[in-house]
Amino acid sequence: MWPFSNTFEAIASSKRAARDKGLASAQIFSEATHGEITKATASEIVKRIGEGQWTASQVLEAFIARASLAQKTTNCVTEVLFETARAEARALDEEFSRTKQLTGPLHGVPASFKDHIEIAGVDATSGYSKWANQPCSKDAMIVTLYRSMGAIPFIKTNVPQNMALSFECSNPVWGRTLNPWSAKYTCGGSSGGEAALLAMDGAAIGTGSDVGGSLRIPASYSGIYSLRPTAGRVSMEGVRDLEPGFEGIKTTAGPMARSIEEIEVISRGILGLPSAYCDIPVTPWKDIELPQRLRFGYYTDDGFIRTSPACKRAVLETVKALEGQGHECIEFQIPGPASKHLEIFVGITSADGYKTLEAHTGNDPKESNLFLATLGPKLPGFIRSFGLWLLKYVIGDPASVPIVAASRPKTVKDYWEWTAKRDDYRKLFFDEVWTKLQLDGIIAPVQAMPSIPHGGCAHLSPLAEATILYNVLNYPTGVVPVTRVDPAKDQLNEEWQHLHGAKAVESMLYGGRNPTYDPDAMKGIPVGVQVAGKPWEDEKVVGMMGVVDGALGRRGFGPGSWVPSKFVR
Repeated sequence: MWPFSNTFEAIASSKRAARDKGLASAQIFSEATHGEITKATASEIVKRIGEGQWTASQVLEAFIARASLAQKTTNCVTEVLFETARAEARALDEEFSRTKQLTGPLHGVPASFKDHIEIAGVDATSGYSKWANQPCSKDAMIVTLYRSMGAIPFIKTNVPQNMALSFECSNPVWGRTLNPWSAKYTCGGSSGGEAALLAMDGAAIGTGSDVGGSLRIPASYSGIYSLRPTAGRVSMEGVRDLEPGFEGIKTTAGPMARSIEEIEVISRGILGLPSAYCDIPVTPWKDIELPQRLRFGYYTDDGFIRTSPACKRAVLETVKALEGQGHECIEFQIPGPASKHLEIFVGITSADGYKTLEAHTGNDPKESNLFLATLGPKLPGFIRSFGLWLLKYVIGDPASVPIVAASRPKTVKDYWEWTAKRDDYRKLFFDEVWTKLQLDGIIAPVQAMPSIPHGGCAHLSPLAEATILYNVLNYPTGVVPVTRVDPAKDQLNEEWQHLHGAKAVESMLYGGRNPTYDPDAMKGIPVGVQVAGKPWEDEKVVGMMGVVDGALGRRGFGPGSWVPSKFVR
């Protein structure tokens, strides 16, 4: 190709055409033909296959049809693996016909994967044109584990450009993914394509990854379940790393699903099972028995960015439901300065000025969503100093000053010092929360917002601090959907007229004539809560997610909850 041509456009066009060609083999989704299957949980699918009522091939075709509908609605799909998936389904059916034995707990269950998880035979572009047309030679370890349980990988899903720094879902290769409930809002990120597909029953189960909230933010925005395991419990071999060698804040892969039962089934099959060279400790799933009466700590506001009425209500409704089941819930405050965890995250992740991460962009146009997150290291010293002065004395936002100050390139010595600050903060949090309060788990907002309009991340990236807290701490943390934005319950009142933390961000969220938070426009968008536990207690967190889910009762989430009439265009 001529060296001066705009190659990213040609590559993007070619990749999208290949995707659309693959999708063309899908049947048109029919509620009568496919609906019963796509509304079934993974466990129900396996049960029905085992009883001879369905075949793996029938199940796959139903989800292929639904995935095609999800793609037309939200643009969530990247790579299409339908032909290899069909061959795998036929092989499973032939094996079952011969032996009458299921291959595992996910026999015949169609599974989707975030785009940067490597699957043999297809690309893992991660939204970069320079990584296109380079099919992976083998499966990631986590894909191998899914296959060993009988699951069928059949599709991959969209991510944002430079996904460690954005919680939207847009890139120059694949375009923008929409929220499955409202076209004007983002589905979240970086595992946004997964969340949108699963929310629409376009896959039975899925897998994403998380370094700052990427499993949890899209799960809450889209109304599904997810688990960010303790980093070190899931093998990352074959999960494409955008910053090889960076271990200050570790990325971890984890399950995304439409029910807590599916989260548990997947977790049993992937936690603590390393690759051949033992890239993680051998810590397989262990069955535990939860106390009959659990002791939860909770907060509705972390003190840095005030939580919106809808997201605050989600926490309080969860607390009320738990107390109604006899569990104890104690309100507490995050220890230390409210912005300390975000300061540490920014201090560590900006150590190279984000040069490694941004180098992958090549000649691709840079997404506007990355503006604020990547601005700090680019500022000359005198401009930075003046900006910090303005932020503190003119804007009146001293809480944000340490974060902006931390966003700069570091020496090796600086980096070590920031890592030591991370460890000190982990000890402080453990002593002040777990030791003093003697908690089993924590209930917290996923974010201050139910979702944000497309492009909002350009100026609202600090919102991710609510999930970043648990990345800095490295706590296993899940998301359970709780409610939906209700204009009758979730309007702003006087409480939100008094800014108390990151005033520059809060004023955009709640101030002026057109605040970002708009419960009328957001009507129907899901809102979840985080359920966090101590490091390495992933099994307990999954159990507590089940307790929360059971306490809340039926509330319109799970397989079959999405219908076209609920999508706001």
